[in-house]
Order: sequence, then structure tokens, then C-alpha cells
Amino acid sequence: MALRPVQVNIKALDDAAVGRFWAAALGWSTSAGTPGGTTYVGPVSPVGPFAWPDPVAVGIDVVTVPEPRTTTKNRVHLDLATTSAAHQAELVARLRSLGATPVNVGQGDVPWTVLADPEGNEFCVLEPREVYRDTGPIAAVVVDCSDPRAMARFWDEALDWTLHEVTDDQAVFRSAKGVGPYLEFIRTPDVKTVPDRVHLDLLPYPGDDKDAEVARLRALGATDLDLGQGDVPWTCLADPEGHEFCVLAPS
Repeated sequence: MALRPVQVNIKALDDAAVGRFWAAALGWSTSAGTPGGTTYVGPVSPVGPFAWPDPVAVGIDVVTVPEPRTTTKNRVHLDLATTSAAHQAELVARLRSLGATPVNVGQGDVPWTVLADPEGNEFCVLEPREVYRDTGPIAAVVVDCSDPRAMARFWDEALDWTLHEVTDDQAVFRSAKGVGPYLEFIRTPDVKTVPDRVHLDLLPYPGDDKDAEVARLRALGATDLDLGQGDVPWTCLADPEGHEFCVLAPS
């Protein structure tokens, strides 16, 4: 048994507006859920409507919440891939025209550009890197952490993705199929203090038992999380460093 990341969940005051931004940013399209509730952003299928879960990409699910974002930096963010210096410059300019704003998170003089979406969620537009040449528009889902090795131990058991690298500074995963974005845990000096506006949603494979998967994650060190979700078909958990994630029910 194992789980696969299928989407990045972003909380927003206006799910439709944030969904439109990310669809335009990635060259994807949106699929509305409940009015005032959710907007899913994913690749356009060449043969019809959305395929969910996408066989390659990790989608974005924007969910409306009443609470505004705090000024605390998110501990989960997206890195966007580019293919050349010209592409990077063009993408940054286009994103700013869509409503992204420059952000200083203490990055200093770096070759990538740090921006925030219209509700302040940080993301990076990377300089061209060979490792991300075939990921699609999202190069990586990046998670700040205190101990990448501990994160590697937990998430290597939690997911069916392959652990590519683990050091004192980072742990790197990717789908065992060698497609789509990377999942990277990066060592940072700060610690988690508030619930994140961005988290991963995981999905069991068809035929697997969600409750058994949740029990397995608890045995690995995950803890239950009450976000006021009430009676819902998914389960909210936190990893050993407190990063929120959800286990969805198979459709």
C-alpha cells in the first residue's frame, strides 16, 4: 500500500480568482467545484475534459476559506520551470501582468525570482535547470523543514514516489514513473508557527483502503489534525514536523 500526491491544495478568500491566476500562469484550465467553494486547476486533456487524477501532473485545488492569509511565509510553495533565460524573463513579466508581485523572503542575490500570487502565496520562477527539463510547468513542490533526513524517512514510507536524494540539507522525491514535478524538503532555519495556506493532498490507489492507509500513516508518526473540517470524506493529518496534508477518499 502507498499513496500518491495528486494535487496541491491552496486556501483562498476567492477560489475562482486565484484559480484563474494559476491556470493562466501554468497554461492550464479550471474546473469549478461548488460555487464559492473550490476551483480545480489542471492540464487540458487532449482527448476531452479533465482527467483526475492526472496521470503525470500534480494539479492545484483552490479552496475558499473565510480567514485571510497571515504575514507568515508559507512553508510549502511551488517552483516553476523555465527553459531559457529569455523564457524566465518572459514568464516573470507575464506573471506580474496577471497580478503576481515580487516578494523578499530573504533570498538575497539568487538566479531565481520570488513572486506571490494575488493572495500572497509565495512561489519561485527558476532559472533553467537541466533536472527540470521534463517536469512540465511545475518543477517542484517545495517544503521547508528542520530535518530533511527525518522527512525522508516518513515520506518515503508514506508515498509510492522514489527517493532520489537525501542529505542534511534536502530530500528529493519524484514519481516512480519518472514524470511530473519533484517533491523537495529543504532545510530552513525557521520553524512552523501557523497553519499553512498550502498543503499536499494524497490519494490511495483504486482498491486500496483509505482508513487502512490513514492508520498506516499514524503508525509512521502522522497525527490527526482538526482544521474545523467537520464530517468530510477526507482525513486531515500532519507529518512529524507538523506539515498539514490530506488523504482523499478514492472516487
